[in-house]
Amino acid sequence: MIIANPGFNTTGILQALPPDWPGSFWMHWFIFTTVIINAVLLLVMAFVWIERRGMGRMQYRLGPNRTGPLGLFQPVADAIKVLLKEDIVPTNADKIVHWLAPVVAFAPTLMIFAVIPFGNGASLANLDIGILYVIAVSSVSTLGIFMAGWSSSNKYSLLGAMRNVAAIVSYEIPLVLSVASVVVIAGSLSLAKIVEAQAIPMILYQPLGFLIFFMAGCAEINRSPFDLLEADAEIVAGFHTEYSGMKFAMFYLVEYAEALAISAIITTVFLGGWRGPVLTEALWFVTKVVGVFFLMVWTRTTLPRVRIDQLMTFGWKFLLPLAMINLFITAIQVLVLPESSMWLMIPVNFTIATILILVASQFFKLGRGRVEV
Repeated sequence: MIIANPGFNTTGILQALPPDWPGSFWMHWFIFTTVIINAVLLLVMAFVWIERRGMGRMQYRLGPNRTGPLGLFQPVADAIKVLLKEDIVPTNADKIVHWLAPVVAFAPTLMIFAVIPFGNGASLANLDIGILYVIAVSSVSTLGIFMAGWSSSNKYSLLGAMRNVAAIVSYEIPLVLSVASVVVIAGSLSLAKIVEAQAIPMILYQPLGFLIFFMAGCAEINRSPFDLLEADAEIVAGFHTEYSGMKFAMFYLVEYAEALAISAIITTVFLGGWRGPVLTEALWFVTKVVGVFFLMVWTRTTLPRVRIDQLMTFGWKFLLPLAMINLFITAIQVLVLPESSMWLMIPVNFTIATILILVASQFFKLGRGRVEV
């Protein structure tokens, strides 16, 4: 059930690039693959600079400011530095698995962008089950992280990898349920059609779904306050403790590429994707993606890291019940409300979200005291 009509031209036909633009399958594949790889690398470097510079200002310090104007070339300098470092592999490590782990972790993250629509028809592949593809492929990166922890022959690395597996299992369910609420409203699993359905951004129809997706996404990609894979006070550097040089750079790239992927998915599913007035479609998309990432930086600077037992409890006893209730309420609204009155969901769902959060917080306790892990 699509709740809003997308923008049409004067002839009533949706303006979009043809699926095989510029007229050849292989040219389409080559152009969009090149654009995606370069855009991901450039935005990852931009994210590194935004986070370090933004956190510096939030913590009343300058941040990077020596390499280039305003420290803009600092990510480039860091990349060159880490690539020149010696590649050290532990004697007892499984050499093949140790080498493959960063590749297995990075490749699925890059594959997510194949179905993300950067503009009206501007995507490598417009799958009818695009959101299922994203959820399925994104989970494969966990295998690379587990391979890194297991192959390092280091108890801290293995513990960090197992924490990642636990976080994925715990937070994937509320994340999928929050997306399911959007799918119920839009009536499609295609990311392009979900964007087309958002004359009004879906975040207004699904405020609770947005919060659940954002928190679950941050937990899955190891962003604060859920960054327990790299809790240096407990497990050194977690799953990549025994990595250096190019392979460490790959894991560093994965961390920010996953943040970029989550920001792009949130932009597409909840913020109207490339839609917006005045500015070009690509500029709107990038602006929203950077805005979502800045919210991640803000939470990292503001909130303290939770304990591992608190991480598990928060996912199973707080986010999961809220996600199930939100999906149930959304389904009732779509069935009961006529299409012309779907705007009533906005004030109703904001009220419901506020009440549910307040009520759930009274029953939800993280626990206190020292916990041995």
